[in-house]
Amino acid sequence: MGPTIAFFEKLLSEHPDNPHVLYEVGGSYDTAGEEEKAVGYYERALPGLTGETRRKCLLQYGSTLRNLERFDESLAVFKQACAEYPESDSLRVFKALTLHAAGYQDKALATLLLVIADKVDSAEIKRYEAAIRGNADYLANLG
Repeated sequence: MGPTIAFFEKLLSEHPDNPHVLYEVGGSYDTAGEEEKAVGYYERALPGLTGETRRKCLLQYGSTLRNLERFDESLAVFKQACAEYPESDSLRVFKALTLHAAGYQDKALATLLLVIADKVDSAEIKRYEAAIRGNADYLANLG
């Protein structure tokens, strides 16, 4: 058990139902490559989290499920997360990673194209924004 895990496990023993501590314990296991253990902590933490910490937990939980090849669950988490935090670019990018891993390359690329169209502020992108969005729509609706 690494020092970060040990620290957060000790903290959890002192605050067993604290959702913020549960989230941090999950994150420490996740970082250590122990994704299976992380999942349970994220699941226990989520009902008690709000705001930015909830957004980060949803992202890490969805990403961990993707790494475990639990793609349908990961996509469900990202669908929920993107609905709760529609302004979050990182959620959309990690959702695209899950779409790609699940075999939905067209939808993954479409998601990333929309992030680019929404967030890249350059004259070149702005000039072709309608074409980028049109291609994203086309790709999202394939298959």
